[in-house]
Amino acid sequence: MTTIAPTIALLVVAIVVAILARRLRLPYTVGLVVTGAILAVSHIDIGIALTHAFIYDVALPPLLFEAALFIHWHELRRDAVPVLTLATIGTVISGAAVTAGMVWLLHWPLPAALTFGVLIAATDPVAVIAMFKDTGVHGRLRLLVESESLLNDGVAAVLFGLVLSWVGGAEITGLAGAAKLIVTAGGGVLVGVVCGALGIMVAGRTSDRMVETAVTVAAAYGSFLGAEHFHLSGVLATVSAGLLMGNLGVLGEPEGGVLTKEGQAFVVVFWEFAAFIANSLVFILIGVTAARIPFAALGWAALPMIVGVVLIGRALTVYPLCLIFKATRWTIAGGMQHVLWWGGLRGALALALALTVPDSVPLHNEIVIATFTVVGFTVVVQGLTMGPLLKRLGLV
Repeated sequence: MTTIAPTIALLVVAIVVAILARRLRLPYTVGLVVTGAILAVSHIDIGIALTHAFIYDVALPPLLFEAALFIHWHELRRDAVPVLTLATIGTVISGAAVTAGMVWLLHWPLPAALTFGVLIAATDPVAVIAMFKDTGVHGRLRLLVESESLLNDGVAAVLFGLVLSWVGGAEITGLAGAAKLIVTAGGGVLVGVVCGALGIMVAGRTSDRMVETAVTVAAAYGSFLGAEHFHLSGVLATVSAGLLMGNLGVLGEPEGGVLTKEGQAFVVVFWEFAAFIANSLVFILIGVTAARIPFAALGWAALPMIVGVVLIGRALTVYPLCLIFKATRWTIAGGMQHVLWWGGLRGALALALALTVPDSVPLHNEIVIATFTVVGFTVVVQGLTMGPLLKRLGLV
């Protein structure tokens, strides 16, 4: 159970890491992961564990809501076609490619390979958003990468549930699987819209900035937890609520808008701070947990092969699908495609799914180790090299 004392202690560590990272010009998230690993190696008991419940119930809602809160609807609508294509078809392609690679190269049984392929298919919004804040990316590129990562993990989570049902012996047809995907994703969006609309109605009846901000908190967590309670997509629910409240309350003009001018300013600062807290805890805990994972149990030769399979799966997602839009108004420049590929970080969401894999699934421990391997590589290696890549491509 999360307690106040260890949480405050981790925040103090995060403050020191933030100051050092800024002076050394290193990604803040990488510094947090490395610091967490050092704490684990030093056998320091931090009193908090990285669990599925912690990620889903504590960290993920504020990170998702804060990211969606600042996405302009007209910009998202302009690129909705490529974003949705990458988030849906791209997730399926990536999952299938990783599954095939794990079966062919490492000779994993299909149930284990498919489970890992699906949970690692989605780029994680927590890691991607943190990376772009570190590198200062804005404009269409940031919109494409963040929007895809906000949506495709909802698709991957639903597919993950279907795969676990199939591995458990349930008979799932293509039609039933598609129906489940539509209901879970669509239901999550509906819950988010309802929570966001209720929040807008309540916030519009007060001029107290504290109450206005409290309403956004209730909408962020209420949409996520409410959707998960009904076995719908909590991720898509929170994203939908954030988009609605952001565009109607935060990004609009204060005069005649839903929130007061003071309320808008306070909501912006509050959610930036909430995202900083959530990011700090998540990435430190990733480092602590990763340092305790027995990677040697999987075989040192297998680790780079797993990372390579995941990178190839991401490449097969980005480049062919972007090629479809080459002669259209949605064309995506080559440099942006490279960032979409290399910026496909995995993080807390993949770990949360891996930690829920039942022991009955073949190679259960190997799946967890493989997931931490990919997350560690993407956060540290890809996180460190993203800044130089963006500069080389002339995108920052």
